[in-house]
Amino acid sequence: MPVKIRLTRIGKKKQPTYRVVVVDSRKPRDGAHIEQIGRYDPRQEPSIVEVDNERALKWLLDGAQPTDRVRKILEISGAWARFRMARGEIHTVGDATPSDSSDSKPETDAEDFVAENLDSVVEEELTTEDDGTAATAEEGSAETAVEEDAVVAESAAGEKETE
Repeated sequence: MPVKIRLTRIGKKKQPTYRVVVVDSRKPRDGAHIEQIGRYDPRQEPSIVEVDNERALKWLLDGAQPTDRVRKILEISGAWARFRMARGEIHTVGDATPSDSSDSKPETDAEDFVAENLDSVVEEELTTEDDGTAATAEEGSAETAVEEDAVVAESAAGEKETE
């Protein structure tokens, strides 16, 4: 029996709310369902999404196929990520086991070095101009560089006229 996880519409006319249900795919949209695993109310701000993640994970692992809308709802609730982790598609940081931790040196020394020297490198890049002269950030090095470029361009134009 092909099983789907899909939405069943409930609510009054022009006021839809939905149930997230597990149903035989051959049944009609609002027909009998196997199990209700959540609800979705798009009319609220923000939309209400309630899903029993344990039951959804159980049905997904058993082979139930979610519709596109339900898949998005499962992503919001976190059930889809748990399903992908259970299938091995996603690996978390805590899952990796080191092969031999006694031989490998931790990389914290390199990280500490970068953290200590990052501020000085950033300050150095801010204060060094293109021609190699140093200016402080308070002087507005970008403005002075533009002014100097304009002066150099005027002097170069003046030299060409005299030749």
